[in-house]
Amino acid sequence: MAEYLSPGVYVEEYDSSPRSIEGVGTSTAGFVGLAQKGAASGSPVLVTSFADFTKKYGNALSEYEYGEYRHLANSVEQFFTNGGTRCYIARVIPQDAKKAAATMGILTATAANEGVWGNRIQISLSTVTRKKIQLVAETQLPITYTAKSVEGLCEGDIVVIDGEYNVISSIYDKNITFVKPFEHEVVDKALFPERVLYLVETDVSVRYNDELEGYQGLSFNIKSPNYIGIKMSQSNLITIEAAPMDSASNPVEQILGEGVREGSFVLAGGSNGSVSKVSAGTFIGEDGGPGRRTGINAFIENQLVSMLAVPGITIPEVVVSLTAHCEKLGNRFAIIDMPENMSGTDELISYRNMIDSTYAAMYHPWIQVFDRAVNKAGFIPPSGAVAGVYARTDVNRGVHKAPANETVMCTGLKVNYTSGEQDILNPQGVNLIRQLPGQGIKIWGARTAGTNSAFKYVNVRRLFIYVEESIKADTSWVVFEPNDATLWSRVRVTISSFLENLWRNGMLAGSTPAEGYFVEIGPTTMSDDDIKNGRLICNIGIAAVRPAEFVIFRVTQHTAGGDSEQ
Repeated sequence: MAEYLSPGVYVEEYDSSPRSIEGVGTSTAGFVGLAQKGAASGSPVLVTSFADFTKKYGNALSEYEYGEYRHLANSVEQFFTNGGTRCYIARVIPQDAKKAAATMGILTATAANEGVWGNRIQISLSTVTRKKIQLVAETQLPITYTAKSVEGLCEGDIVVIDGEYNVISSIYDKNITFVKPFEHEVVDKALFPERVLYLVETDVSVRYNDELEGYQGLSFNIKSPNYIGIKMSQSNLITIEAAPMDSASNPVEQILGEGVREGSFVLAGGSNGSVSKVSAGTFIGEDGGPGRRTGINAFIENQLVSMLAVPGITIPEVVVSLTAHCEKLGNRFAIIDMPENMSGTDELISYRNMIDSTYAAMYHPWIQVFDRAVNKAGFIPPSGAVAGVYARTDVNRGVHKAPANETVMCTGLKVNYTSGEQDILNPQGVNLIRQLPGQGIKIWGARTAGTNSAFKYVNVRRLFIYVEESIKADTSWVVFEPNDATLWSRVRVTISSFLENLWRNGMLAGSTPAEGYFVEIGPTTMSDDDIKNGRLICNIGIAAVRPAEFVIFRVTQHTAGGDSEQ
Protein backbone atom coordinates (compact mmCIF):
# COMPACT_ATOMS: atom_id res chain seq x y z
CA MET A 1 0.00 0.00 0.00
CA ALA A 2 1.20 3.50 -0.83
CA GLU A 3 2.40 5.79 1.97
CA TYR A 4 0.19 8.84 2.56
CA LEU A 5 1.71 11.86 4.29
CA SER A 6 -0.50 14.81 3.46
CA PRO A 7 -4.26 14.88 4.23
CA GLY A 8 -6.40 14.76 1.13
CA VAL A 9 -8.29 12.59 -1.34
CA TYR A 10 -6.34 10.02 -3.32
CA VAL A 11 -7.46 8.01 -6.33
CA GLU A 12 -5.77 4.75 -7.20
CA GLU A 13 -6.31 2.14 -9.89
CA TYR A 14 -6.42 -1.57 -9.24
CA ASP A 15 -7.15 -4.58 -11.39
CA SER A 16 -10.39 -6.31 -10.39
CA SER A 17 -11.41 -7.60 -13.77
CA PRO A 18 -11.31 -11.30 -14.58
CA ARG A 19 -8.42 -12.59 -16.59
CA SER A 20 -9.23 -13.96 -20.02
CA ILE A 21 -8.52 -17.56 -20.97
CA GLU A 22 -7.22 -18.21 -24.45
CA GLY A 23 -7.82 -21.69 -25.72
CA VAL A 24 -4.70 -23.79 -26.29
CA GLY A 25 -3.87 -25.20 -29.69
CA THR A 26 -5.18 -28.64 -30.53
CA SER A 27 -3.93 -29.20 -34.08
CA THR A 28 -0.21 -29.85 -33.45
CA ALA A 29 0.84 -33.47 -33.95
CA GLY A 30 3.87 -35.45 -32.86
CA PHE A 31 5.45 -38.38 -34.74
CA VAL A 32 8.09 -40.94 -33.77
CA GLY A 33 9.97 -43.03 -36.31
CA LEU A 34 13.07 -43.83 -38.34
CA ALA A 35 14.45 -41.26 -40.78
CA GLN A 36 17.50 -40.77 -42.99
CA LYS A 37 19.00 -38.10 -40.75
CA GLY A 38 18.22 -35.75 -37.88
CA ALA A 39 18.95 -35.71 -34.15
CA ALA A 40 18.06 -38.97 -32.39
CA SER A 41 17.87 -37.53 -28.87
CA GLY A 42 16.74 -34.35 -27.22
CA SER A 43 13.67 -32.26 -27.84
CA PRO A 44 11.48 -33.12 -30.86
CA VAL A 45 11.95 -30.74 -33.79
CA LEU A 46 9.20 -28.56 -35.26
CA VAL A 47 8.31 -29.19 -38.91
CA THR A 48 5.89 -26.91 -40.77
CA SER A 49 5.74 -28.54 -44.21
CA PHE A 50 6.81 -31.72 -45.93
CA ALA A 51 9.60 -29.78 -47.66
CA ASP A 52 10.76 -28.71 -44.21
CA PHE A 53 10.67 -32.35 -43.11
CA THR A 54 12.81 -33.53 -46.04
CA LYS A 55 15.34 -30.79 -45.35
CA LYS A 56 15.69 -31.80 -41.70
CA TYR A 57 15.08 -35.55 -41.88
CA GLY A 58 15.61 -36.65 -45.48
CA ASN A 59 13.37 -38.46 -47.95
CA ALA A 60 11.27 -41.59 -47.66
CA LEU A 61 13.14 -44.70 -46.58
CA SER A 62 13.79 -47.76 -48.67
CA GLU A 63 11.36 -50.64 -48.22
CA TYR A 64 14.20 -53.08 -48.91
CA GLU A 65 16.36 -51.63 -46.12
CA TYR A 66 13.78 -50.68 -43.52
CA GLY A 67 10.71 -52.81 -44.24
CA GLU A 68 7.88 -52.24 -41.77
CA TYR A 69 9.77 -49.45 -39.99
CA ARG A 70 9.97 -47.07 -42.95
CA HIS A 71 6.67 -45.19 -42.76
CA LEU A 72 7.52 -41.95 -40.96
CA ALA A 73 8.20 -39.79 -44.05
CA ASN A 74 5.09 -40.88 -45.97
CA SER A 75 2.93 -40.45 -42.87
CA VAL A 76 4.20 -36.93 -42.25
CA GLU A 77 3.49 -36.10 -45.89
CA GLN A 78 -0.06 -37.39 -45.46
CA PHE A 79 -0.45 -35.27 -42.33
CA PHE A 80 0.21 -32.12 -44.33
CA THR A 81 -1.80 -33.35 -47.33
CA ASN A 82 -4.87 -33.85 -45.14
CA GLY A 83 -4.79 -30.45 -43.50
CA GLY A 84 -2.09 -30.48 -40.85
CA THR A 85 0.16 -27.43 -40.51
CA ARG A 86 2.51 -28.13 -37.56
CA CYS A 87 4.10 -31.25 -36.18
CA TYR A 88 7.08 -32.28 -34.09
CA ILE A 89 9.40 -35.14 -35.03
CA ALA A 90 11.38 -37.46 -32.77
CA ARG A 91 13.75 -39.56 -34.86
CA VAL A 92 14.83 -42.97 -33.61
CA ILE A 93 17.73 -45.10 -34.88
CA PRO A 94 18.93 -48.71 -34.66
CA GLN A 95 21.44 -49.42 -31.91
CA ASP A 96 24.27 -49.96 -34.38
CA ALA A 97 23.78 -46.77 -36.43
CA LYS A 98 26.98 -44.70 -36.74
CA LYS A 99 28.00 -41.17 -37.55
CA ALA A 100 30.23 -40.47 -40.53
CA ALA A 101 33.58 -38.95 -39.56
CA ALA A 102 37.08 -38.14 -40.76
CA THR A 103 40.33 -37.26 -39.01
CA MET A 104 42.73 -35.25 -41.10
CA GLY A 105 45.85 -34.15 -39.26
CA ILE A 106 44.84 -31.85 -36.42
CA LEU A 107 41.17 -31.75 -37.48
CA THR A 108 38.40 -34.25 -36.69
CA ALA A 109 35.02 -33.72 -38.34
CA THR A 110 31.93 -35.75 -37.43
CA ALA A 111 28.47 -35.72 -38.98
CA ALA A 112 25.83 -34.09 -36.80
CA ASN A 113 23.92 -37.35 -36.49
CA GLU A 114 23.91 -40.98 -37.51
CA GLY A 115 23.30 -42.37 -40.98
CA VAL A 116 24.86 -42.93 -44.39
CA TRP A 117 23.77 -39.43 -45.33
CA GLY A 118 26.92 -38.19 -43.60
CA ASN A 119 29.12 -40.01 -46.10
CA ARG A 120 28.11 -37.35 -48.64
CA ILE A 121 29.36 -34.43 -46.57
CA GLN A 122 32.28 -32.64 -48.19
CA ILE A 123 34.48 -30.22 -46.24
CA SER A 124 36.62 -27.70 -48.12
CA LEU A 125 39.46 -25.69 -46.57
CA SER A 126 41.45 -22.78 -47.95
CA THR A 127 44.19 -20.59 -46.49
CA VAL A 128 43.42 -16.87 -46.44
CA THR A 129 45.60 -13.88 -45.47
CA ARG A 130 43.25 -10.92 -45.52
CA LYS A 131 44.47 -9.01 -42.45
CA LYS A 132 47.75 -7.06 -42.67
CA ILE A 133 49.96 -6.27 -39.65
CA GLN A 134 52.51 -3.44 -39.98
CA LEU A 135 55.41 -3.47 -37.55
CA VAL A 136 56.82 0.05 -37.22
CA ALA A 137 59.65 -0.52 -34.72
CA GLU A 138 61.74 -3.13 -33.01
CA THR A 139 61.90 -2.75 -29.22
CA GLN A 140 64.85 -3.32 -26.89
CA LEU A 141 63.33 -6.62 -25.91
CA PRO A 142 64.18 -9.62 -28.05
CA ILE A 143 61.60 -10.76 -30.65
CA THR A 144 59.30 -7.88 -29.62
CA TYR A 145 58.01 -5.26 -32.04
CA THR A 146 55.72 -2.26 -32.00
CA ALA A 147 52.76 -2.57 -34.33
CA LYS A 148 50.79 0.22 -35.94
CA SER A 149 47.61 -1.55 -34.75
CA VAL A 150 46.86 -4.74 -32.81
CA GLU A 151 43.13 -4.70 -33.43
CA GLY A 152 41.76 -8.17 -34.04
CA LEU A 153 44.91 -9.93 -32.84
CA CYS A 154 45.33 -12.18 -29.82
CA GLU A 155 47.92 -14.45 -28.24
CA GLY A 156 48.45 -17.67 -30.17
CA ASP A 157 47.59 -16.24 -33.59
CA ILE A 158 49.70 -17.46 -36.53
CA VAL A 159 51.29 -14.91 -38.87
CA VAL A 160 53.31 -15.25 -42.06
CA ILE A 161 55.73 -13.17 -44.16
CA ASP A 162 57.40 -14.42 -47.33
CA GLY A 163 56.51 -18.02 -46.43
CA GLU A 164 57.97 -17.71 -42.93
CA TYR A 165 55.43 -18.58 -40.16
CA ASN A 166 55.51 -17.36 -36.57
CA VAL A 167 53.19 -17.26 -33.56
CA ILE A 168 52.23 -14.32 -31.36
CA SER A 169 53.16 -15.19 -27.77
CA SER A 170 51.96 -11.99 -26.08
CA ILE A 171 50.44 -8.58 -26.77
CA TYR A 172 50.89 -5.58 -24.49
CA ASP A 173 49.56 -2.22 -25.60
CA LYS A 174 50.87 -2.10 -29.20
CA ASN A 175 53.89 -4.30 -28.50
CA ILE A 176 53.83 -7.81 -29.95
CA THR A 177 56.16 -10.59 -28.85
CA PHE A 178 56.66 -13.63 -31.07
CA VAL A 179 57.75 -17.15 -30.12
CA LYS A 180 60.90 -17.00 -32.29
CA PRO A 181 63.01 -14.45 -34.20
CA PHE A 182 62.15 -13.64 -37.80
CA GLU A 183 64.63 -14.57 -40.53
CA HIS A 184 63.27 -11.78 -42.74
CA GLU A 185 63.18 -8.04 -42.21
CA VAL A 186 59.74 -7.24 -40.80
CA VAL A 187 59.89 -3.56 -39.79
CA ASP A 188 58.51 -1.05 -42.29
CA LYS A 189 57.66 2.51 -41.20
CA ALA A 190 56.41 3.70 -44.58
CA LEU A 191 52.96 5.16 -45.02
CA PHE A 192 52.33 2.50 -47.63
CA PRO A 193 54.51 -0.37 -46.36
CA GLU A 194 55.90 -3.05 -48.60
CA ARG A 195 56.84 -5.36 -45.73
CA VAL A 196 53.86 -6.57 -43.67
CA LEU A 197 52.85 -9.63 -41.74
CA TYR A 198 49.67 -11.46 -42.63
CA LEU A 199 47.32 -13.09 -40.14
CA VAL A 200 46.84 -16.71 -41.22
CA GLU A 201 43.16 -17.69 -41.24
CA THR A 202 41.08 -20.44 -42.79
CA ASP A 203 37.87 -20.40 -44.81
CA VAL A 204 35.73 -23.50 -44.44
CA SER A 205 32.73 -24.68 -46.45
CA VAL A 206 30.58 -27.71 -45.69
CA ARG A 207 28.38 -29.17 -48.42
CA TYR A 208 25.69 -31.84 -48.26
CA ASN A 209 23.77 -32.24 -51.52
CA ASP A 210 22.29 -28.78 -52.17
CA GLU A 211 22.86 -27.59 -48.61
CA LEU A 212 25.95 -25.40 -48.21
CA GLU A 213 27.43 -23.78 -45.08
CA GLY A 214 30.27 -21.24 -45.32
CA TYR A 215 32.57 -19.94 -42.57
CA GLN A 216 35.17 -17.25 -43.20
CA GLY A 217 38.23 -16.12 -41.31
CA LEU A 218 38.42 -19.02 -38.85
CA SER A 219 41.35 -19.52 -36.51
CA PHE A 220 42.87 -22.64 -35.01
CA ASN A 221 43.91 -20.57 -31.99
CA ILE A 222 41.67 -21.59 -29.10
CA LYS A 223 42.05 -18.09 -27.57
CA SER A 224 40.69 -16.40 -30.67
CA PRO A 225 37.06 -15.25 -30.85
CA ASN A 226 37.08 -16.77 -34.34
CA TYR A 227 38.22 -20.18 -33.07
CA ILE A 228 37.00 -22.87 -35.46
CA GLY A 229 35.48 -24.95 -32.65
CA ILE A 230 33.30 -22.02 -31.56
CA LYS A 231 32.26 -20.66 -34.95
CA MET A 232 31.41 -24.04 -36.42
CA SER A 233 29.33 -25.10 -33.44
CA GLN A 234 26.53 -23.37 -35.37
CA SER A 235 26.71 -25.99 -38.10
CA ASN A 236 23.67 -28.17 -38.74
CA LEU A 237 25.79 -30.71 -40.61
CA ILE A 238 28.95 -31.44 -38.62
CA THR A 239 30.81 -31.05 -35.36
CA ILE A 240 34.48 -30.08 -35.31
CA GLU A 241 37.35 -30.90 -32.98
CA ALA A 242 40.75 -29.31 -33.53
CA ALA A 243 43.95 -30.49 -31.81
CA PRO A 244 46.48 -27.88 -30.64
CA MET A 245 48.93 -26.70 -33.27
CA ASP A 246 52.26 -28.47 -32.88
CA SER A 247 54.31 -25.89 -34.74
CA ALA A 248 54.26 -22.41 -36.26
CA SER A 249 52.87 -23.44 -39.64
CA ASN A 250 49.86 -23.21 -41.88
CA PRO A 251 46.95 -25.09 -40.24
CA VAL A 252 45.57 -26.17 -43.61
CA GLU A 253 48.91 -27.83 -44.40
CA GLN A 254 48.74 -29.67 -41.07
CA ILE A 255 45.35 -31.02 -42.20
CA LEU A 256 45.71 -31.67 -45.91
CA GLY A 257 49.48 -32.14 -46.21
CA GLU A 258 52.63 -30.10 -46.58
CA GLY A 259 52.48 -27.51 -49.31
CA VAL A 260 48.69 -27.86 -49.73
CA ARG A 261 47.05 -24.51 -49.04
CA GLU A 262 43.55 -25.52 -50.08
CA GLY A 263 41.62 -28.69 -50.69
CA SER A 264 38.73 -30.85 -49.53
CA PHE A 265 37.84 -34.21 -48.06
CA VAL A 266 34.66 -36.23 -47.42
CA LEU A 267 33.40 -38.00 -44.34
CA ALA A 268 33.06 -41.77 -44.23
CA GLY A 269 31.89 -44.60 -42.01
CA GLY A 270 28.31 -43.42 -41.52
CA SER A 271 25.79 -46.22 -41.13
CA ASN A 272 21.99 -46.41 -40.91
CA GLY A 273 22.28 -49.45 -38.74
CA SER A 274 20.49 -52.74 -39.27
CA VAL A 275 16.80 -53.47 -38.94
CA SER A 276 17.67 -56.42 -36.73
CA LYS A 277 18.76 -53.92 -34.09
CA VAL A 278 15.35 -52.23 -34.04
CA SER A 279 13.05 -53.26 -31.21
CA ALA A 280 10.11 -51.96 -29.22
CA GLY A 281 12.58 -50.15 -26.98
CA THR A 282 13.85 -48.20 -30.00
CA PHE A 283 10.48 -46.45 -30.34
CA ILE A 284 9.65 -46.26 -26.64
CA GLY A 285 13.02 -44.63 -26.01
CA GLU A 286 14.71 -43.72 -22.77
CA ASP A 287 14.25 -40.95 -20.24
CA GLY A 288 17.80 -39.73 -19.84
CA GLY A 289 16.73 -36.36 -18.45
CA PRO A 290 16.32 -33.01 -20.21
CA GLY A 291 17.98 -32.94 -23.62
CA ARG A 292 18.77 -36.67 -23.55
CA ARG A 293 15.34 -38.26 -23.94
CA THR A 294 14.60 -40.43 -26.96
CA GLY A 295 11.62 -41.98 -28.76
CA ILE A 296 8.20 -41.48 -27.23
CA ASN A 297 9.90 -40.29 -24.04
CA ALA A 298 11.31 -37.31 -25.96
CA PHE A 299 7.81 -35.81 -25.94
CA ILE A 300 7.76 -35.58 -22.15
CA GLU A 301 9.33 -32.13 -22.39
CA ASN A 302 7.10 -30.99 -25.26
CA GLN A 303 3.87 -29.36 -24.10
CA LEU A 304 2.64 -28.25 -27.53
CA VAL A 305 1.58 -31.51 -29.17
CA SER A 306 -2.03 -32.54 -28.75
CA MET A 307 -1.90 -35.83 -30.66
CA LEU A 308 0.85 -38.41 -30.99
CA ALA A 309 1.51 -41.31 -33.35
CA VAL A 310 4.22 -43.87 -34.13
CA PRO A 311 3.31 -44.54 -37.78
CA GLY A 312 3.11 -48.17 -38.79
CA ILE A 313 4.51 -49.53 -35.54
CA THR A 314 1.98 -52.02 -34.22
CA ILE A 315 4.23 -53.81 -31.71
CA PRO A 316 2.05 -54.28 -28.60
CA GLU A 317 4.69 -52.92 -26.22
CA VAL A 318 4.94 -49.70 -28.28
CA VAL A 319 1.16 -49.29 -28.48
CA VAL A 320 0.79 -49.77 -24.72
CA SER A 321 3.66 -47.36 -24.02
CA LEU A 322 2.26 -44.70 -26.37
CA THR A 323 -1.16 -44.95 -24.74
CA ALA A 324 0.29 -44.83 -21.23
CA HIS A 325 2.35 -41.77 -22.18
CA CYS A 326 -0.74 -39.88 -23.36
CA GLU A 327 -2.82 -40.97 -20.38
CA LYS A 328 -0.15 -40.05 -17.86
CA LEU A 329 0.44 -36.56 -19.24
CA GLY A 330 -3.27 -36.05 -19.86
CA ASN A 331 -2.74 -33.36 -22.51
CA ARG A 332 -2.52 -35.39 -25.73
CA PHE A 333 -4.28 -38.13 -27.64
CA ALA A 334 -2.78 -41.26 -29.22
CA ILE A 335 -3.62 -42.21 -32.81
CA ILE A 336 -2.86 -45.90 -33.28
CA ASP A 337 -2.42 -47.96 -36.43
CA MET A 338 -3.53 -51.56 -36.59
CA PRO A 339 -1.42 -54.24 -38.36
CA GLU A 340 -1.44 -53.91 -42.15
CA ASN A 341 -2.36 -57.50 -43.00
CA MET A 342 -4.90 -57.94 -40.23
CA SER A 343 -8.41 -57.99 -41.69
CA GLY A 344 -10.64 -60.45 -39.84
CA THR A 345 -13.10 -58.95 -37.39
CA ASP A 346 -12.12 -61.34 -34.58
CA GLU A 347 -8.40 -60.59 -34.82
CA LEU A 348 -9.04 -56.83 -35.09
CA ILE A 349 -11.18 -56.93 -31.97
CA SER A 350 -8.54 -58.97 -30.18
CA TYR A 351 -5.87 -56.40 -31.12
CA ARG A 352 -8.13 -53.51 -30.08
CA ASN A 353 -8.72 -55.14 -26.67
CA MET A 354 -5.00 -54.91 -25.98
CA ILE A 355 -5.60 -51.49 -24.40
CA ASP A 356 -8.42 -49.82 -22.51
CA SER A 357 -7.95 -46.07 -22.63
CA THR A 358 -10.03 -43.06 -23.59
CA TYR A 359 -6.82 -41.26 -24.52
CA ALA A 360 -6.33 -43.34 -27.68
CA ALA A 361 -8.15 -44.40 -30.82
CA MET A 362 -7.39 -47.14 -33.36
CA TYR A 363 -7.84 -46.84 -37.13
CA HIS A 364 -7.93 -49.37 -39.96
CA PRO A 365 -7.27 -50.28 -42.80
CA TRP A 366 -4.05 -48.95 -44.31
CA ILE A 367 -4.43 -46.38 -47.10
CA GLN A 368 -3.04 -46.29 -50.61
CA VAL A 369 -0.89 -43.29 -51.63
CA PHE A 370 2.03 -42.50 -53.89
CA ASP A 371 5.05 -43.99 -52.15
CA ARG A 372 8.09 -41.80 -52.74
CA ALA A 373 10.50 -44.55 -51.80
CA VAL A 374 9.50 -46.74 -54.76
CA ASN A 375 7.92 -44.08 -57.01
CA LYS A 376 4.64 -45.96 -57.29
CA ALA A 377 1.44 -46.50 -55.37
CA GLY A 378 1.79 -48.30 -52.07
CA PHE A 379 0.03 -48.82 -48.76
CA ILE A 380 0.95 -46.85 -45.66
CA PRO A 381 -0.49 -46.68 -42.13
CA PRO A 382 -3.43 -44.28 -41.72
CA SER A 383 -2.25 -42.48 -38.56
CA GLY A 384 -0.55 -39.62 -40.42
CA ALA A 385 -3.59 -38.90 -42.57
CA VAL A 386 -5.92 -39.25 -39.56
CA ALA A 387 -3.81 -36.75 -37.60
CA GLY A 388 -4.12 -34.36 -40.55
CA VAL A 389 -7.91 -34.79 -40.50
CA TYR A 390 -7.92 -34.09 -36.74
CA ALA A 391 -6.00 -30.87 -37.37
CA ARG A 392 -8.20 -29.86 -40.31
CA THR A 393 -11.40 -30.46 -38.36
CA ASP A 394 -10.11 -28.55 -35.34
CA VAL A 395 -9.33 -25.51 -37.47
CA ASN A 396 -12.45 -25.58 -39.65
CA ARG A 397 -15.04 -26.65 -37.08
CA GLY A 398 -13.49 -26.96 -33.63
CA VAL A 399 -12.21 -29.69 -31.37
CA HIS A 400 -15.79 -30.49 -30.32
CA LYS A 401 -16.56 -31.81 -33.82
CA ALA A 402 -15.93 -35.52 -34.19
CA PRO A 403 -13.09 -36.11 -36.70
CA ALA A 404 -15.27 -38.47 -38.72
CA ASN A 405 -17.31 -38.33 -41.91
CA GLU A 406 -14.26 -36.44 -43.14
CA THR A 407 -12.52 -37.15 -46.42
CA VAL A 408 -9.09 -38.79 -46.41
CA MET A 409 -6.85 -37.70 -49.29
CA CYS A 410 -5.73 -41.06 -50.63
CA THR A 411 -6.32 -43.22 -53.68
CA GLY A 412 -7.51 -46.48 -52.13
CA LEU A 413 -7.69 -48.82 -49.16
CA LYS A 414 -5.95 -52.08 -48.33
CA VAL A 415 -9.32 -53.61 -47.36
CA ASN A 416 -12.81 -52.46 -48.24
CA TYR A 417 -15.06 -53.26 -45.28
CA THR A 418 -18.80 -53.68 -45.50
CA SER A 419 -21.48 -52.15 -43.29
CA GLY A 420 -22.05 -55.57 -41.75
CA GLU A 421 -18.41 -55.84 -40.73
CA GLN A 422 -18.51 -52.35 -39.32
CA ASP A 423 -21.58 -53.33 -37.30
CA ILE A 424 -19.27 -55.73 -35.50
CA LEU A 425 -16.17 -53.54 -35.26
CA ASN A 426 -17.59 -50.11 -34.44
CA PRO A 427 -19.06 -51.00 -31.02
CA GLN A 428 -15.67 -52.49 -30.11
CA GLY A 429 -13.86 -49.23 -30.78
CA VAL A 430 -12.28 -50.06 -34.17
CA ASN A 431 -12.59 -46.95 -36.34
CA LEU A 432 -12.80 -47.91 -39.99
CA ILE A 433 -11.83 -45.86 -43.01
CA ARG A 434 -14.29 -46.69 -45.77
CA GLN A 435 -14.84 -46.01 -49.44
CA LEU A 436 -18.44 -44.89 -49.68
CA PRO A 437 -20.25 -44.86 -53.03
CA GLY A 438 -20.29 -41.36 -54.47
CA GLN A 439 -18.62 -39.88 -51.36
CA GLY A 440 -14.99 -40.86 -51.60
CA ILE A 441 -12.84 -42.30 -48.84
CA LYS A 442 -13.83 -41.17 -45.36
CA ILE A 443 -13.09 -41.82 -41.71
CA TRP A 444 -16.26 -43.61 -40.61
CA GLY A 445 -15.78 -43.97 -36.89
CA ALA A 446 -15.09 -41.78 -33.86
CA ARG A 447 -14.71 -44.16 -30.94
CA THR A 448 -11.95 -44.14 -28.35
CA ALA A 449 -10.21 -47.36 -27.33
CA GLY A 450 -11.78 -47.26 -23.87
CA THR A 451 -14.73 -48.83 -22.09
CA ASN A 452 -15.68 -45.69 -20.15
CA SER A 453 -18.97 -44.72 -21.77
CA ALA A 454 -18.61 -41.08 -20.66
CA PHE A 455 -15.64 -40.76 -23.00
CA LYS A 456 -16.81 -43.10 -25.73
CA TYR A 457 -16.15 -40.56 -28.48
CA VAL A 458 -12.85 -39.09 -29.62
CA ASN A 459 -14.16 -35.52 -29.71
CA VAL A 460 -15.45 -35.72 -26.12
CA ARG A 461 -12.06 -36.75 -24.75
CA ARG A 462 -10.24 -34.17 -26.87
CA LEU A 463 -12.69 -31.45 -25.81
CA PHE A 464 -11.97 -32.21 -22.16
CA ILE A 465 -8.22 -32.12 -22.86
CA TYR A 466 -8.71 -28.74 -24.55
CA VAL A 467 -10.73 -27.29 -21.66
CA GLU A 468 -8.39 -28.63 -18.97
CA GLU A 469 -5.22 -27.46 -20.68
CA SER A 470 -6.66 -24.03 -21.53
CA ILE A 471 -7.68 -23.42 -17.92
CA LYS A 472 -4.33 -24.67 -16.66
CA ALA A 473 -2.38 -22.45 -19.07
CA ASP A 474 -4.15 -19.18 -18.26
CA THR A 475 -4.81 -19.36 -14.52
CA SER A 476 -1.25 -19.36 -13.20
CA TRP A 477 -1.92 -15.79 -11.99
CA VAL A 478 -4.01 -17.32 -9.19
CA VAL A 479 -1.00 -18.97 -7.51
CA PHE A 480 0.05 -17.21 -4.27
CA GLU A 481 -2.86 -14.76 -4.39
CA PRO A 482 -4.80 -14.33 -1.08
CA ASN A 483 -7.14 -17.31 -0.89
CA ASP A 484 -10.31 -15.40 -0.02
CA ALA A 485 -13.76 -14.60 -1.39
CA THR A 486 -12.40 -11.90 -3.69
CA LEU A 487 -10.08 -14.39 -5.41
CA TRP A 488 -12.83 -17.01 -5.59
CA SER A 489 -15.12 -14.55 -7.36
CA ARG A 490 -12.44 -13.60 -9.89
CA VAL A 491 -11.64 -17.24 -10.62
CA ARG A 492 -15.33 -18.08 -11.02
CA VAL A 493 -15.90 -15.20 -13.43
CA THR A 494 -12.72 -16.00 -15.41
CA ILE A 495 -13.59 -19.65 -15.97
CA SER A 496 -17.30 -18.98 -16.49
CA SER A 497 -16.51 -16.43 -19.19
CA PHE A 498 -14.32 -18.96 -20.99
CA LEU A 499 -16.94 -21.72 -20.80
CA GLU A 500 -19.74 -19.40 -21.90
CA ASN A 501 -17.80 -18.60 -25.04
CA LEU A 502 -17.46 -22.32 -25.71
CA TRP A 503 -21.20 -22.77 -25.18
CA ARG A 504 -22.09 -19.88 -27.50
CA ASN A 505 -19.81 -21.38 -30.17
CA GLY A 506 -21.67 -24.68 -30.00
CA MET A 507 -18.91 -26.60 -28.23
CA LEU A 508 -21.06 -27.40 -25.18
CA ALA A 509 -24.54 -28.91 -25.03
CA GLY A 510 -27.63 -27.32 -23.52
CA SER A 511 -30.09 -24.60 -24.49
CA THR A 512 -28.82 -22.27 -21.74
CA PRO A 513 -25.39 -21.66 -20.20
CA ALA A 514 -26.59 -23.29 -16.96
CA GLU A 515 -27.28 -26.49 -18.90
CA GLY A 516 -23.92 -26.32 -20.63
CA TYR A 517 -21.59 -25.86 -17.66
CA PHE A 518 -21.20 -24.97 -13.99
CA VAL A 519 -18.37 -23.47 -11.94
CA GLU A 520 -18.32 -23.91 -8.15
CA ILE A 521 -15.74 -22.37 -5.83
CA GLY A 522 -15.90 -21.31 -2.22
CA PRO A 523 -16.86 -22.82 1.16
CA THR A 524 -18.77 -25.61 -0.60
CA THR A 525 -15.68 -26.82 -2.42
CA MET A 526 -12.98 -26.43 0.20
CA SER A 527 -12.68 -26.80 3.94
CA ASP A 528 -10.78 -24.69 6.44
CA ASP A 529 -8.06 -27.33 6.33
CA ASP A 530 -7.80 -26.94 2.55
CA ILE A 531 -7.43 -23.18 2.88
CA LYS A 532 -4.87 -23.46 5.72
CA ASN A 533 -2.80 -25.80 3.55
CA GLY A 534 -2.83 -23.53 0.52
CA ARG A 535 -5.39 -25.41 -1.56
CA LEU A 536 -7.89 -23.60 -3.79
CA ILE A 537 -10.44 -26.08 -5.13
CA CYS A 538 -12.77 -25.26 -8.00
CA ASN A 539 -15.33 -27.74 -9.32
CA ILE A 540 -16.11 -27.41 -13.03
CA GLY A 541 -18.68 -29.35 -14.99
CA ILE A 542 -19.21 -29.25 -18.74
CA ALA A 543 -21.80 -30.91 -20.95
CA ALA A 544 -19.91 -32.11 -23.99
CA VAL A 545 -21.58 -32.25 -27.37
CA ARG A 546 -21.78 -35.82 -28.58
CA PRO A 547 -21.88 -36.73 -32.25
CA ALA A 548 -24.98 -37.96 -34.04
CA GLU A 549 -23.50 -41.37 -34.65
CA PHE A 550 -26.75 -43.13 -35.53
CA VAL A 551 -29.12 -41.05 -37.63
CA ILE A 552 -32.54 -42.67 -37.62
CA PHE A 553 -35.39 -41.52 -39.85
CA ARG A 554 -38.66 -43.26 -39.03
CA VAL A 555 -40.84 -43.33 -42.09
CA THR A 556 -44.49 -44.29 -42.13
CA GLN A 557 -47.13 -44.39 -44.81
CA HIS A 558 -49.36 -41.36 -44.84
CA THR A 559 -52.73 -41.24 -46.61
CA ALA A 560 -54.42 -38.19 -48.07
CA GLY A 561 -57.19 -38.46 -45.50
CA GLY A 562 -54.73 -37.97 -42.69
CA ASP A 563 -54.72 -41.53 -41.40
CA SER A 564 -51.49 -43.42 -41.07
CA GLU A 565 -50.94 -47.02 -42.08
CA GLN A 566 -48.23 -48.96 -40.39
